[in-house]
Amino acid sequence: MRTRRGISYPRRGVAVNACNTAAEKRTSSTTYKRGKPDFTAGEYMVCRKRNRLVSTGKKGETDLFDSLPDDLVISILCKLSSSASCPSDFISVLITCRRLNGLGLHSLVLSKASPKSFAIKANNWSDSAHRFLKLCADAGNAEACYTLGMIRFYCLQNRGSGASLMAKAAISSHAPALYSLAVIQFNGSGGSKSDKDLRAGVALCARAAFLGHIDALRELGHCLQDGYGVRQNVTEGRRFLVQANARELAAVLSNPDSGLPTRAWLTWNPHAHPNHRHPSENGPSGCPLLSDFGCNVPAPEAHPASRFMTEWFAIRGGSAGSGLRLCSHTGCGRPETRKHEFRRCSVCGAVNYCSRACQALDWKLRHKEECAPVERWVDEDGEGGDDAGGVGGGEGDDVMVES
Repeated sequence: MRTRRGISYPRRGVAVNACNTAAEKRTSSTTYKRGKPDFTAGEYMVCRKRNRLVSTGKKGETDLFDSLPDDLVISILCKLSSSASCPSDFISVLITCRRLNGLGLHSLVLSKASPKSFAIKANNWSDSAHRFLKLCADAGNAEACYTLGMIRFYCLQNRGSGASLMAKAAISSHAPALYSLAVIQFNGSGGSKSDKDLRAGVALCARAAFLGHIDALRELGHCLQDGYGVRQNVTEGRRFLVQANARELAAVLSNPDSGLPTRAWLTWNPHAHPNHRHPSENGPSGCPLLSDFGCNVPAPEAHPASRFMTEWFAIRGGSAGSGLRLCSHTGCGRPETRKHEFRRCSVCGAVNYCSRACQALDWKLRHKEECAPVERWVDEDGEGGDDAGGVGGGEGDDVMVES
């Protein structure tokens, strides 16, 4: 490999021998004149370089690093930013020296940054963190556009800028951004109730479902089952729900970091869905292969933007506005942007969700153990009457009502 001076890096033994030979010639030769060594120019440069390495180690190492071309360093930094597991992995490189800081903020490096490299915690939010996310978004990083868009739209209440950033990510076929825009259209978030556009929400949801987004598949299935924003088609809606659960199960089985044995996920749970029974029991048998039909699937990992919003509103004791609620699904983090924006459970009325997908996930993970029907009447003697019938949230049940 050649340096900027055009000299190739010599082997270590060659450099040492050249320097030793030069020293012997200087001491033994009586005809040696100052400034005119007896060895070649290349050996002379190598000897000078070795003397600097021996006498000034840090300065020598800096010279070797400076000899690397910029495009090679940028390529290394792109690999680092795309594989970083936390912000410190990347930030620690930026603060190493001025050259790494300049090349690390190159648009190509920032465009390749992984979501974990800018997964900033809510209690560490600052203007510098905001500027770094903005730099990544300006570089064309779709994940940064989505993350900063969600933060601006829901946390900083900058609706226009947040929606435009999410739309920029959606143009790049970013599935979470498409789904989030669909939820905004379904709820009319940031506006009045009349600002809902159900057909636009279904179209965005279908695009995200086509890209394989599990929540979008689940939401689209519920829309088709309920006739919500689209012509009702129960069979097609059920097919999308099964596909969503199959993808969810495949994602869990392919994740080596889940921490649970595979057999634990495939264990039959007869109480997971009231309409399906084990083949050994009396009655019709069900399919114990999907999470909504008895399979104990762990909760999916929340997106960094959702975790940020959850922490943001937990620190502030709830949503920013007075009387506004948060989505009851713990992995979502979305707050209401106006009163009564979210829909509530029709059985207990104690929880509310931004979407049917969040309702279905929360039912499987938590709410099915807590949902209790509301008493609708009281006997003349003052004793409680029968509870309202039905269950609190199977995949095919309509349990969401407008607040």
